[in-house]
Amino acid sequence: MAYLTILTEGDETLRKKCRPIDEITPRILTLLDDMAETMHKANGVGLAGPQVGVLRRIVVVQTEPDGPLYEMINPKIIEFSGSQLDYEGCLSIPGKVGVVDRPDKVTVEATDRNGVQYRVTAEGFLARAFCHELDHLDGILYTDKAKRMMTQDELEHEEDD
Repeated sequence: MAYLTILTEGDETLRKKCRPIDEITPRILTLLDDMAETMHKANGVGLAGPQVGVLRRIVVVQTEPDGPLYEMINPKIIEFSGSQLDYEGCLSIPGKVGVVDRPDKVTVEATDRNGVQYRVTAEGFLARAFCHELDHLDGILYTDKAKRMMTQDELEHEEDD
């Protein structure tokens, strides 16, 4: 496995819409492995193809250290409900956080590494992570939806008060 370079805000790749994956090749399987390793090494909870310079509809998400690793090829949100307003950050926008409104519950349809299509319904933080990563596939960053932005230092100071 390899550690991939995470692109940061200002790189125009992050603003491009990704193409679907037509075939799960050994290269796609390696990409899934490398994305998961990169996400873990960077202490993230999700990573999307464009964040590592790959304009394909592919994401990995793992919100709990011992929780399931969601490998999603061609994911799409098919249902959503509710609302949650909370802080959000991104490996591609280091040192900043924003307050973003996301659905509280989502159902995502995707294909796994074995070519099996599946659905997963998530609530709370996992739903937020799915929405955030799937936005990346359409060139949308959380900063586009943030109601308020601050630095990580400002957030830590705010939490101390």
